[in-house]
Amino acid sequence: MEVTPQIQEQLNQLNDKFEAINQNTSTHLEGLLWAKPMTYWDYIQTDAVLNLQTQRTTLPDEMVFIMYHQVNELLFKMILWEMGQICHTEEPSTAYFSEKLGRISRYFDMLTTSFDIMKDGMEPEQYLKFRNTLTPASGFQSAQYRLIEFSSTDLINLIDLRFRGSIDRNTPYEHAFEHLYWQAAGKDYKTGEKSYLLLEFEKKYKKQLLEYMEEYNTINLWRKFKQLPEDDQKNPELVAAMRHYDKTVNITWVMGHFYAAKKYIESVPGNHEATGGSDWKKYMLPKYQKRIFFPELWSKEELDNWGE
Repeated sequence: MEVTPQIQEQLNQLNDKFEAINQNTSTHLEGLLWAKPMTYWDYIQTDAVLNLQTQRTTLPDEMVFIMYHQVNELLFKMILWEMGQICHTEEPSTAYFSEKLGRISRYFDMLTTSFDIMKDGMEPEQYLKFRNTLTPASGFQSAQYRLIEFSSTDLINLIDLRFRGSIDRNTPYEHAFEHLYWQAAGKDYKTGEKSYLLLEFEKKYKKQLLEYMEEYNTINLWRKFKQLPEDDQKNPELVAAMRHYDKTVNITWVMGHFYAAKKYIESVPGNHEATGGSDWKKYMLPKYQKRIFFPELWSKEELDNWGE
């Protein structure tokens, strides 16, 4: 085979690459002789992904429930992947910021439009049977969702509305953690007692969550937006994109989840408690907690009527 100038240039680039890490180029080239050709199923790890669904019951619709939540977690990972890039870029350009924000929003748009799979995709009778095997597990325990929140906004906006007046940027992270809005789903604030749901969640993830809180305290999405030139911060299209993301995450997606849960949980008379034992309505409904990532981008009237 003729060694064309293009091939020679590629060989030179490979040699430079391996020399930079003190590797022998010929060894790597010889390794290519024995490497298997790539296949779709090897690259995507199809067999591994399709073997991660383990039912706890014999009810067919439990498989829908499991796969749907796994898809959610994969999309959360995609969102965090984009968040990590934009938040760790020291001085992102407006174009770069806008592109990443667009990707993040599209992933969440996909999540919000998928709730019909949950709301209309299972028989209530089956759900009410297999959900009892899930207790005390809860979607509340999605750590990735908490990381997305920390990546999106200043910590004060995630504090329980009742305690925001007593917490500021100088508050120790451990203290702030105990007053995050979602603590209300698993804590009796009169006694301070935590539910098993919350205790197990913290046992597994608290260290990681505290580290993330501190890491993203000054580099979250809102802080990166405020680094952009002032004129760009007032750009109507960019402001609309920020508002869209805020509303999608904190109202549209939450309400989609709420209505899906409501349909199944309230499909029979009696105690309508979530699998984790939380007061799921007060925890989920945006009007109670005023979860708002970018309050400065909304009018007073919009803030007052958030989630109504």
